[in-house]
Amino acid sequence: MGYLYLAVSIVTELLGTTMLRYSNGFTRLGPTLTSLVAYTICFYFLSLTLRTVNMSVAYALWGGVGIVLTTLVAVLFMHAPINLASVLGIGMILVGSLILNLYGTGH
Repeated sequence: MGYLYLAVSIVTELLGTTMLRYSNGFTRLGPTLTSLVAYTICFYFLSLTLRTVNMSVAYALWGGVGIVLTTLVAVLFMHAPINLASVLGIGMILVGSLILNLYGTGH
């Protein structure tokens, strides 16, 4: 169940971050409120995750998957530029998250 909570946390973090972009510095009410609610849900579910998943593993996966999904949203929907260094850096984050998940504490 912890990994389901983590997935909800990741998705709502992605929504919150995306809405930050559209809030225009918290000057647009709808995206601002959506962002705040999404982050509240995100951290609530992250706290539920930590009941059963080791904190270092949960945070590594939350951060790593969040970075990848946020980058994909930015590139695909906001037409943000991406270069080889960005792809390599994100790849290293994912490899680190995978190593921590497979071989880190608690395994």
